Amino acid sequence: MRLFVALFSALLITGCAGAGSSADGPETAGNVNLERYQGAWYEQARLPMFFQRNCVRSQANYRLQDDGSVAVINRCETEDGEQQEARGEAVPQQQGQTDKLWVRFDNWFSNIFPGLTKGHYWILYLADDYSVALVGSPDRENLWLLSRDKEIDAATRDKLLEEARKRGYDTRELIWRGEAG
Repeated sequence: MRLFVALFSALLITGCAGAGSSADGPETAGNVNLERYQGAWYEQARLPMFFQRNCVRSQANYRLQDDGSVAVINRCETEDGEQQEARGEAVPQQQGQTDKLWVRFDNWFSNIFPGLTKGHYWILYLADDYSVALVGSPDRENLWLLSRDKEIDAATRDKLLEEARKRGYDTRELIWRGEAG
């Protein structure tokens, strides 16, 4: 577990260092009602990333806190059935802008270097009913297709893929729910 968190922190540092300015990033969803956004989200697909390399099923849980930040709990099930968990917090990158968040996970590295360990969490697309979302980083290295339900139909999957491509993400390398990578 410590290795999972340490590796995730290292990835966040790399992602932050390589990220371009907001002006260079993809189109986002615009204003997001974080109260409606909170709750459970199931990962349908993601671009490959080292810290999730053994995950076959992932879930994120978000809870809006009184100070406007969002408590984050990410859970991952590995091929071996092992459960991994990472806890953190998300805050808007700019006051009043709720589609671009910084996420920082609680671990020893983050406690020592808090300014270096925050990662981009941009809500790129969000269905009107908050049933599916597309989340990524402005450098287009990270991408997650999320839904409220454990499984989605083909039309919903195709819509998320279309939205990702419109924003410049390469979807050929996506790892789908149930696959490790």
